[in-house]
Amino acid sequence: MTVDFKLSNVVLTVDDHAADHPELYYRAQAGAARYEDGAGLELTGTADFLTYVNGCSACKWRMYAGLQEVWLHVEVAGAGEIRIDAVASDASDRQVFSAHAVDAAPDSPVALDIEVPTAGEDLIGFIAVPAEGERLVIVRAYWYAKVDPARINEVRLALATTTFNKEAYITANIDLVQAGIRAEGAPILGNFHMFVVDNGRTLDVDALTDDLVSVLPNPNTGGSGGFARGMMAATEHPGEFTHVLVMDDDVRIMPESLIRTYNLLALAQGPYRDAFINGAMLSLEDPVRQFEDVSFVLNSGAYRRVKTDLHMGSLSDLLVNERTNVEVPNAYGAWWYSCIPTAAIEKNGLPMPFFIRCDDVEFGMRNQPVFMTMNGICVWHESFEGRFRASVDCYQYIRNFMAMIAVDDCASEGLFIVRIRRSVRQDLRDLDYSAAELLLDGFEDYLKGPQFLESLDGAELMRQNGARNERLMPVEDMDPELLRAAGVTREVLSHANVESQASRFMKVLRSLPYDKHYLPKPMLGTRPGYVVKNGAAMIEGESLARETLVFLDPTRTKGTIRHMDRARFRAIRMREHELLRRHRTIGKQVRQAWKDAFPYLTSREFWTKYLGLES
Repeated sequence: MTVDFKLSNVVLTVDDHAADHPELYYRAQAGAARYEDGAGLELTGTADFLTYVNGCSACKWRMYAGLQEVWLHVEVAGAGEIRIDAVASDASDRQVFSAHAVDAAPDSPVALDIEVPTAGEDLIGFIAVPAEGERLVIVRAYWYAKVDPARINEVRLALATTTFNKEAYITANIDLVQAGIRAEGAPILGNFHMFVVDNGRTLDVDALTDDLVSVLPNPNTGGSGGFARGMMAATEHPGEFTHVLVMDDDVRIMPESLIRTYNLLALAQGPYRDAFINGAMLSLEDPVRQFEDVSFVLNSGAYRRVKTDLHMGSLSDLLVNERTNVEVPNAYGAWWYSCIPTAAIEKNGLPMPFFIRCDDVEFGMRNQPVFMTMNGICVWHESFEGRFRASVDCYQYIRNFMAMIAVDDCASEGLFIVRIRRSVRQDLRDLDYSAAELLLDGFEDYLKGPQFLESLDGAELMRQNGARNERLMPVEDMDPELLRAAGVTREVLSHANVESQASRFMKVLRSLPYDKHYLPKPMLGTRPGYVVKNGAAMIEGESLARETLVFLDPTRTKGTIRHMDRARFRAIRMREHELLRRHRTIGKQVRQAWKDAFPYLTSREFWTKYLGLES
């Protein structure tokens, strides 16, 4: 005996944040599709549902759940045709699989259930084609499988999201989750709960808490402390939840992603029963751009995405997204959307108390999980270009990554030290003294050992370090004469590329251990230069032998003026040499101290004390 088990809904409404990109949901000529609440999607022209949100990822369901066939259920009124298209595993183009005529009165929709074998197919979708002069109304549609009830996994899903003074985002997401889960009903309703960890303690607990949502006031302990609190709530009573889905607060979500996550967990088989699911991050500014789903750590300590940017409105990129293997060594999933078995938390511990940065990476290094990903399981988040903050991207990153190397042996400490030295050198060449200083602060605080982190007021340190970040101003407020002298033309400002444009010669030159601070003043150019950087990465510009630099962020809408400071340069270099000497002397003992403290720093005992939860 088998039962029908839903895999995914066909989403007929385009979310507000993607209103200009309905091709994520369906492709139709302008004006040919109109959604009416309660009635469905009315079509006066052809609509293609083999898309990021609404296609069926046959290859993933076959691999993760062993499904050999799926069914499309579609309730439709009007006259026309429902056509099934599929892309074979060895193909790049779609082929017609089957076609099914529809002839139903406008107020009497008919239900079609269409079987589609998944063997040899990677993506499956359908096209709705109204007859000439007629309309089709898609009232409801979903993909499902027929499965043995005995093979359905027991799933109880907790969503843990952490917020700090972002009431507009989090209350909107609470409303979306509430409406989406209640509308879906069983099996997710009754096996789902949302924990909102309020690090700012600004939410109305009584107004927002109900049978589906719990608001947990929390001290400001950053993302690490917030997610630790959510994990603790989900594992407080053993067996209450099987999985915890950690999610950022400043994202736009699609409740369907939660439903698909639940359904995938319920059907996952073999090694995937204990797998993590990582949702992709798409850009709020460019909603069809997928930035990342799974990444990994190199031996040098550098991060790499498994996939480059993908355009989710393109069939070819949809195929790349599903065909690319994300099961790579040293993989991690960022915590904008990451679903974790509670068994992994109970076995391997809670997050490290890093406040922010590297907590999700370290959790991946510690657990070395198998990852599942799938089209349509995602969030939309603001892009990272132009969001560099030295207090986070230098201080937090260096301190926490060094600790991660110590506790997880996930990268070469020697190579990472080389990267630290190179980063200091490049910051100094670009006259970014604050970044170099904060980077060395992170190195020094790592050398203080785990006791420093154990007693740290992370929020206060973030405030202090944040005050040292370089202040940028709108380009239009900068001195136009200085911009012209530096070579910042309209063409430079209008360029949208965020990848390095440096020549091979310049890349080699920037790798050499020289510095203009050692040159006498007569050898320095009198004309200012300019640099465009995306974080630590040089995109374009020229800083060679320049005493004054115009710095532009990757959006080229903000920047600042930097001036050479030889005294500050000397102080930074002397401090760098002293810290390297100290690391050579005590580095092994410090690394062992972090490793020894690791079980306690990730324990329920530590976090209960750190969060002030002792009864």
